[in-house]
Amino acid sequence: MECLKLGSKPDGFHRKDKAWFYSSGLPSDVVIEVDGILFHLHKFPLVSRSGKLARLMEKKVEEPVHLHLHQVPGGPDGFEFVAKFCYGVRLELTAVNVIPICCIAEYLEMTEEFGEGNLIAAAEGFLNHVVLRNWKECIKALRSSETVFLEAEELGVINQCVDALTLKACTNPSIVGWPMPYSSMQSPGGSLLWNGINTGAKPRRSRSDWWYEDVSRLSLPLYRRVIEGVKHRGLKPESVAGALMHFASRYLPALTKLQTSKDGNARFGPIGLAVTLSESEQKAILETIDNLLPMQKALVPSKFLARLLRSAIILNASLDCRSNIERRIGLQLDETSLEDLLLPNLTYNMETLYDIDCVQRILDHFLLFDHSIESSLSTKSDDENLPIANSPPLSPIMMVARLMDSYLGEVAPDVNLKLLKFKSLAEALPGYARVSDDGLYRAIDIYLKAHPWLKEEEKEQLCQLMDCQKLSLEACAHAAQNERLPLRAVVRVLFFEQLQLRTAIASCFMVSDNSRPLQHPSVTDAIPSAAALMRGEGWANAVRDNQALRVDMDNMKVRVNNLEKECSGMREELEKIGKIRGHWNMVSRALGNRFKSHICRTRNSATVQDQTRLAGTSHGLPSVKSRQSLHRRSSSLS
Repeated sequence: MECLKLGSKPDGFHRKDKAWFYSSGLPSDVVIEVDGILFHLHKFPLVSRSGKLARLMEKKVEEPVHLHLHQVPGGPDGFEFVAKFCYGVRLELTAVNVIPICCIAEYLEMTEEFGEGNLIAAAEGFLNHVVLRNWKECIKALRSSETVFLEAEELGVINQCVDALTLKACTNPSIVGWPMPYSSMQSPGGSLLWNGINTGAKPRRSRSDWWYEDVSRLSLPLYRRVIEGVKHRGLKPESVAGALMHFASRYLPALTKLQTSKDGNARFGPIGLAVTLSESEQKAILETIDNLLPMQKALVPSKFLARLLRSAIILNASLDCRSNIERRIGLQLDETSLEDLLLPNLTYNMETLYDIDCVQRILDHFLLFDHSIESSLSTKSDDENLPIANSPPLSPIMMVARLMDSYLGEVAPDVNLKLLKFKSLAEALPGYARVSDDGLYRAIDIYLKAHPWLKEEEKEQLCQLMDCQKLSLEACAHAAQNERLPLRAVVRVLFFEQLQLRTAIASCFMVSDNSRPLQHPSVTDAIPSAAALMRGEGWANAVRDNQALRVDMDNMKVRVNNLEKECSGMREELEKIGKIRGHWNMVSRALGNRFKSHICRTRNSATVQDQTRLAGTSHGLPSVKSRQSLHRRSSSLS
């Protein structure tokens, strides 16, 4: 630590209880009280250095003079330093005490008018020429200014230190020669020098995050001043976000496992920087981080934002703070994992286990952001007359759709989850966002299993959320046998399943027909053509699909027969009630008599025809008319 040595006399001060004395052989003629501590001193050394003390002593006539100094910067320790300076005692001015000494020297008016090389000039010179030019010394000076923050702020010392720090943080340390972490003297060959000896070791390259740890040790007001200063100087948002992440991981318990790796990417691991603070202090830090963090996508990992939001919920941060964090998560929802969205519900109603409304707001932010990007790109394409093929890619929204389906499947077992909330979250995404509805079908099935009391109309509304054309064959096979689904949904699933099978079979035949190569006859005779092989594979696939289709059709016929049996049973029970029974018996008897007479006439006509046929076959061969009648009967029977 660099220092400035003042004075040359030995220290003659000694303390007894709450009083300081100077052993000079002369009785003290002035007693100064500072915060309950008495200083028994002499007038001449004090008057020759301090304008304030000289003015106060002129008004006193009694001996010894008693003075009470109120609100002295630095307190008794600071006044002790001033008293020793006035007596010429050997002292050291360092970065730790320079700002409090500047403040108390200004308070006591220790200017050059009362002596050359007075305390104000000495302290300001050391501050400007030593402290402000050295990073570490400047950090120490700012940390020591917390006890005299208001006085140092009025004096302008805080602004000087903050400006010096922000300038160094925004400048590449490899270009400038001031002392930085990981910087050492180098030889012309690039090796490190130790006491002028070439060690042969290569110096470590300075990282962009070299200043994060030092700045994070400042108090919250000073830290905020430094971050605002580097933002004003145009530091990259990535560096600002990294500094804020480091500061948050130091003081917020929920973020202590998150740190920044050497390559600048966030990773998890114990870093041992957590400091125990009260909930109010943690809340103030979290809201300050939210105000300083740039509103930009992909600046910080989604996992860090999720932990930040979790901390905001636990600490009951302001509504604006939580809304801003939700918006940041929404901007990069496609990079968020399912675990990050499983936020506990800590609201007053405690209706559900997880905070569904918070996830709904996050999804709304994403859709608004995605829609704004799509609108801007479409406007740009219209202005430049670009083709439709240059439309924005849909991969982020597809990833969000998959994430939301997984989230719905995770929260569906909650018996307190209302159908309206489930539908609202599922319907928020547009239809083109889901490439496959298998995940949505899984969530609906889980919800139906956890809510068996739903009405048939509610089940129908729930099943209308999924598009049966986007279900895979495995999902269709499961849905066709799912007893929890309403019958109309099962019929719709089977219809589209058969449609997919027919389309697959037709495509196989089209591929086999269109893939016949035109080759020389000698080549086709020697080597089996690829078209023949493809035609064989397509036929085998078609046979298998046809068999699967038949099995599904048989299952469907069984279900239809069961339904018909139930309907006929109900019809029979209705027919047994009332006066309809008697009328039905009369009709049945009349129909029975008519049916018996018809059978008799048919038997007589058949007997006559048989006799005629036997007469015509007396020569061993049937006649032409008999052959024609036999042909007609055989065709009718067939």
